[in-house]
Amino acid sequence: MGIQGSGKSTQGVKLAKKFGLQYLSTGHIFRDMAQTKSKLGRYLKETMAAGLLIPDKKTIEIVEEYLARPEYKKGYIMDGFPRTIFQAEQFKHKLDLVIYLNVTDKEALWRISYRNDVLRDDETVIAVRKRIELFHKVTKPVLLFYRRRKILVEVDGEQPKAKVSEEIMQQVAKIKVNRKNT
Repeated sequence: MGIQGSGKSTQGVKLAKKFGLQYLSTGHIFRDMAQTKSKLGRYLKETMAAGLLIPDKKTIEIVEEYLARPEYKKGYIMDGFPRTIFQAEQFKHKLDLVIYLNVTDKEALWRISYRNDVLRDDETVIAVRKRIELFHKVTKPVLLFYRRRKILVEVDGEQPKAKVSEEIMQQVAKIKVNRKNT
């Protein structure tokens, strides 16, 4: 978890490759669906371009559809979900660990502005600022939700990528050790 530009995709893809798991990013899914000429695709495109969140029930429905696929049975690395308390409470799958990549708003905006790849339709300054505002308003409480369940770890996402990866792997190793001891 983290605000847009915090490195969730970078670290999520690395973890998925390392452990041979599927990588599930709601942002990637929604952007792919937004490219379709369907009513839902147009709705997703307009909603994301405005910097708004996809409604909870629709998000949960789409995530559940993906997780029902055979390739996710072995496990997965999830990025961008849950984003609201409602989504966290309604999600019935067991999460082993929630990693919060903590970066400042300023750092996130800088990273998005200076990415090497092409700026996406949903990354206008207005949309990104709105999404950061929504992160603080509706997603930060989700962090507390998982902290209370003792599965949240916070990593300083402003460190070099390799250091962030190293800290994440240390946290994952703790889970493996705890599973062996129980």
